[in-house]
Amino acid sequence: MSDSHLKIVTYNIHKGFSASNWRFILHEIRHALREVDADILFLQEIQGEHLRHALKHENWPDSSQFEFLADEIWHHHAYGKNAIYDKGHHGNAILSKFDFVHWDNIDVSLMKTASRSLLHGVLTLPGDRPLHVICVHLGLLGYERELQLRQLIQRIDSHIPHDQPMIIAGDFNDWRGRAEAWFSRVLGVSEVFKGHYGRYARTFPAWMPVLPMDRIYSRGLEVVSCRPLSGRPWRHLSDHLPLLSEFVLP
Repeated sequence: MSDSHLKIVTYNIHKGFSASNWRFILHEIRHALREVDADILFLQEIQGEHLRHALKHENWPDSSQFEFLADEIWHHHAYGKNAIYDKGHHGNAILSKFDFVHWDNIDVSLMKTASRSLLHGVLTLPGDRPLHVICVHLGLLGYERELQLRQLIQRIDSHIPHDQPMIIAGDFNDWRGRAEAWFSRVLGVSEVFKGHYGRYARTFPAWMPVLPMDRIYSRGLEVVSCRPLSGRPWRHLSDHLPLLSEFVLP
């Protein structure tokens, strides 16, 4: 990143497995993400620990998946558990080339079978400029997402000054686009791909994307570009495509 430009990626990595769950491909995901060389990664469905998989797969990393992906490139990271079970846990992670001032993981689960949370961090960019970053993975049910969006808005209203830049990114599971009214009317944020092309980016399923599941919303930043990362190797990795966006900082 230059002092004025910022590159970010949001990606649901499907716990490091191919869409079919037949192959463990976290090493391929790491190589692909390093080729992109984003400044900040917003990751969903990232495995913090899984004791059974660690015994079954010889190339399972010794560290957590977010530490394995971050190694030597993204020196600062935050991880929030979404789901906890007997063999381990998974959740959201933010990997960054910039320091975290602090971060919190906010539980927005409505049911034990579908644990969800919002991972909110504050980064320090060059020139001591703060940037609020929120990684989300919302529920599959409409009423569930609506309540989670209310909690997200409450968090932003109570913890983020209106004059500070912000990026909200992740897997919204909002293929009908109903979150848009909440974000534009209440928060004053815009979805970066839709702002450029008049529609959402189609990111799911990766091999033939038809549903707009993954989003990047921003406030206080000038959008330079936004595009899904398609083709090889992406369509053969997770069941989602990553979404890449570049910004000019204020």
